[in-house]
Amino acid sequence: MKRSSFIMTTLAAGIAMAAISSSAMAKEEWTMTTTWPDNLDLIQIDRHWVELVNKLAGDELEINFRAGGTLMPGTEVFDATETGSIEAAGDWPGYWAGLSPAFSPLATTTSLFNGVDYLNWIQQWGGWDLYQEVYGQYNMVYLPYGITNNESGFRGNTPIGSLAELEGKRLRLSGRDQGRVLEKLGGSQVTLAGGEIYQAIERGVIDAGEFSTPGVDYKAGFSEVADNWSVPGWHQSASVFGVMINKDAWDALSEETQEKLKIAADATMTWSLAWSERESNEGTKKFIEDGTEINQLSAEDLAEIQKVTNEVIVQGACEDPLHAKVYHSMISYMQDYATWRDISAPYNMSRVIDTLPSLEEIEACME
Repeated sequence: MKRSSFIMTTLAAGIAMAAISSSAMAKEEWTMTTTWPDNLDLIQIDRHWVELVNKLAGDELEINFRAGGTLMPGTEVFDATETGSIEAAGDWPGYWAGLSPAFSPLATTTSLFNGVDYLNWIQQWGGWDLYQEVYGQYNMVYLPYGITNNESGFRGNTPIGSLAELEGKRLRLSGRDQGRVLEKLGGSQVTLAGGEIYQAIERGVIDAGEFSTPGVDYKAGFSEVADNWSVPGWHQSASVFGVMINKDAWDALSEETQEKLKIAADATMTWSLAWSERESNEGTKKFIEDGTEINQLSAEDLAEIQKVTNEVIVQGACEDPLHAKVYHSMISYMQDYATWRDISAPYNMSRVIDTLPSLEEIEACME
């Protein structure tokens, strides 16, 4: 071989090896956990997103996922993601309402949005930007990737078939706005971790409790300790879940990889709504088969709950500008979408609401 050919071959091999090495070094590895332990079925939403990301972006990013509680308590995942101790964590935004009340409506609403409303609002009516604004205050990017429709309702051993029977009851209930509505209706909010609800019902520490959708509730064993089920789940008419991503970790990704994570989030969001509805249907059948008594609130009671909800929304808006901004966007969406929604009833998936919180009162609080 001529010397020049040998040199060129050697250079080419060196360049190729450098390219391979550079490519290998460029691959990011993230540690991600969640607020959900393995025995709570909501972890399936987190896992679905992680699996999609690792398939779509596996050459650029690999996410090592750990179930909730295996790296740290669920209460610590927010701080860990904010500081960069881990790159990402799955969550339910309402857990952080103590830091900012704006997290509450990003997670769920009392007697307002259903699952399709959240999907519409996030994708087409400005909701996505508000998640970025709220989480952005804490050095995070947020990808909503899970939606479930209304939660089960309250489970216990005392029938609650009317607001009158709610009076004086101690109920496990998650959410800042939800607790305020409950108290105005005569009940008392008890804050418990999801894993503590089963024993609290069994021992009579609470009169009833709520956790999630029927499918999740059934797999958590509530049929074993609760004979009565109060419906519908007005306290959380839908819920959103997602992934908190440390901003520095996000910025280290290429725009192409970032887009793949967003695509995986959109796909998981659609999957989660259908998955949870199927699970809810199957769970409801099993509760009925086990002899659970279903207690249905009347239309009059639900109208009263809506009235109190509207008051609580305005109250919260006057206490915090960002809380007001989120709810202003949500109610503006409801009013705008009503143009089509109302004339397409009863076939449209979003329910008709005759009374909404006053935008004028919220705007007055924002000034």
